[in-house]
Amino acid sequence: MAAPHARVQRRPVHGVLLLDKPLGLSSNQALQKAKWLLRAEKAGHTGTLDPLASGVLPLCFGAATKFSQGHLDADKTYAATVQLGVVTSTGDAEGQVLARPAVPELNAAQLERVRQQFLGRIEQVPPMHSALKKDGKALYEYARAGQSIERAPRGVEIHELRLTPGSGGPDTIDLHVRCSKGVYIRTLGEDIARALGTGGHLARLRRLASGPFSEAQCITLEALQTLTEAGRLQRLLPIECLLPDHSHVTLAGEEAGRFLAGMRRRGSWADAQRVAVFGERPHALLGVAHIQAGELIADRLLSPLEIEQTLSVASPAVTPPTPSPFISPLSAPGRGTHP
Repeated sequence: MAAPHARVQRRPVHGVLLLDKPLGLSSNQALQKAKWLLRAEKAGHTGTLDPLASGVLPLCFGAATKFSQGHLDADKTYAATVQLGVVTSTGDAEGQVLARPAVPELNAAQLERVRQQFLGRIEQVPPMHSALKKDGKALYEYARAGQSIERAPRGVEIHELRLTPGSGGPDTIDLHVRCSKGVYIRTLGEDIARALGTGGHLARLRRLASGPFSEAQCITLEALQTLTEAGRLQRLLPIECLLPDHSHVTLAGEEAGRFLAGMRRRGSWADAQRVAVFGERPHALLGVAHIQAGELIADRLLSPLEIEQTLSVASPAVTPPTPSPFISPLSAPGRGTHP
């Protein structure tokens, strides 16, 4: 009889791993494999990729999950191939073939005309095979049961679009798309095929970039597995990489502790909606806030323990000071505005 698997000892891990998701795995399956390799207690991803898609999948661990929501709104860049002349039930290669319409002869002028139609603000009807919910139930669950639900069109933005003759063989076209959140590339491929006078489905999809993160920064699960535990931790980006559009405020000494206790801080800061707040010594992210009328008001905070853990991972050879400058002020009574 085979020996039972040893139980993995989980640990607090904080940061962002840029994973190159492979074909064949769901985003959650890829997340769970990475979580197991890092022995992390808590993890989440920042935007689903279908099993038939590969590419950039930022994974958030520990305290980074507190700030992942903002990245869901980030622009995405994709490379895709559309197979013309074959319409499927799912809009991709997994579905049943519904029709085989004729494919007209295409030229550069036709591709450019259609490209212009899909640039800028467009409306999309979400596909039935999607995770959008209706009455608490995902649309794909209705689709699997053979039901079709009426869906309202949604406005999305296509910032950049290139259409070229396909690298996937005859009757294919390649798409390069930079778009806002909420764009379904499967639907875009189907709509472009119809605009070209035929039908089609998505044969290949790869996410090239997600917000500021590109495929060149990513690591595969196979490569991650070959690293030592220390090497895997070194692949983590700091939490603040999720806050590229935030201005920075640094608080010194007890001011940092009071901010962590939820107290508003006063200063000569200009009003700002998105602020990343750091402690000075040691330099560490404390949380995010906004500034109104000279007051720094916390929106989302790390706990003192999370800060200590991120510091110990970033500098394992350095023992954090005792008592911690981020913990000792927390015994101050009350919360609110401090003079």
